[in-house]
Amino acid sequence: MTQNATAEPAVVVSMTTAVGPAAPRKSARRGGRWTPWLYLAPALVVLAALLVYPVYQLGLISFLEYTQAQVSGGEPTTFQGFGNYATLFADDQFWQVLLATVLFAAACVVTTLAVGCALAVLLTRVRAVPRLALMLAALGAWATPAITGSTVWMFLFDPDFGPVNKVFGLGDFSWTYGRYSAFALVLLEVVWCSFPFVMVTVYAGIKAVPEEVLEAAALDGASQWRIWRSVLAPMLRPILTVVTIQSVIWDFKVFTQIYVMTNGGGIAGQNLVLNVYAYQKAFASSQYSLGSAIGVVMLLILLAITLVYLRLLRRQGEEL
Repeated sequence: MTQNATAEPAVVVSMTTAVGPAAPRKSARRGGRWTPWLYLAPALVVLAALLVYPVYQLGLISFLEYTQAQVSGGEPTTFQGFGNYATLFADDQFWQVLLATVLFAAACVVTTLAVGCALAVLLTRVRAVPRLALMLAALGAWATPAITGSTVWMFLFDPDFGPVNKVFGLGDFSWTYGRYSAFALVLLEVVWCSFPFVMVTVYAGIKAVPEEVLEAAALDGASQWRIWRSVLAPMLRPILTVVTIQSVIWDFKVFTQIYVMTNGGGIAGQNLVLNVYAYQKAFASSQYSLGSAIGVVMLLILLAITLVYLRLLRRQGEEL
């Protein structure tokens, strides 16, 4: 009797101990689901205040007749519906600028990834002092404002005083006169200020790869290119996806470099991209509706790219 009486309270206590904490854990899980949103709430409020209203105004103006006459209040605004978009899509120059933007952005992304990945591999092969010097130089290029970097590159390739023409014996060759040479010059500046992000990110990914894997590939006789293509690239696929999508977004909306280095889009608009084209329509030609319509089109394109980016991140998270 004494043993049973002693055992029964023990069972009750053990069951109470087992059952008691279960309910708080369940409620904690439910409450924990909203905890990240509580931390993100201040940032989301700020972003909404800074983005929602401008995007709303951009979309609204794209559906109105909004020129300098309406800005000054001389004539009332009228609703155009999709008329501005119809005018924009019927303009051959818009499609030419869109194609040039896509090709220019693609060239910038490919070159940036190639330079950044090559230098990331180089960082793993050099000693500490050269590695530190390369990192500082790259971060200096990354931290340089776009307008400052563009001005410096314009001086370097100046036909009269630039050192590049003198070193290579190009005489008074003007890089910004021809369409392709101007795009090439802007591409070099964009890559110069963009590759450090790719280099640092990929370098961090390479350092996370176990050294035994790389040593095994080297012992099997694989070259450096084969190691990168067959070993490192597959293991760094999540990182490469992130830097690729972000580079696409950054390079697709380039404005400062094109505007500064080609003096607003080049001769007869031969170096226009969508951002500069929208600026010219809105502020140079006072066609604010068409400029807003171009902005909406760019927003939709970048939104589609962002959705692809988020989907890839989610898929990689599930794979991991």
